Amino acid sequence: MWSTSCPISSSVSNSDYLREHARRLLRHARDGDTSASMPVLRRLLAAKITRAQRLADLHAIRDDLQLKHLLAMLAAELGYANWDACKSDIDGKASAIIDRYRLDAGAFNDFEKNWFASEAQALDWQRAHGGYIVRYGEQAVAILKRE
Repeated sequence: MWSTSCPISSSVSNSDYLREHARRLLRHARDGDTSASMPVLRRLLAAKITRAQRLADLHAIRDDLQLKHLLAMLAAELGYANWDACKSDIDGKASAIIDRYRLDAGAFNDFEKNWFASEAQALDWQRAHGGYIVRYGEQAVAILKRE
């Protein structure tokens, strides 16, 4: 049976972690390597953070992006209207709320992972096998660590 508790611990507040993550994303967005910049630019476009209407337009102005754009995107992804609303509330939430971003940053790379098309499928699997579930958009991943 796999452990159902989070296999990593963090002493950093949720808002501080999100700020660090936004800085990483900003570096990726500005990167000349399209494999690093395009996923971030797509997320910015989906969150409707900038005035750009098309990915090509956003790519052309990616050097003008600022930290505030990435913070607003993360806030939107977490269901907040803006970064100020997110910052004032997020530290009161369980750290699991930002596990998706820890997964992106490689915090769970030392563990086995099983991906599922939906959180419901992951939870069904977890009931039988264990594992720590991280929601990732519509998908979910079971992080596997021996008990």
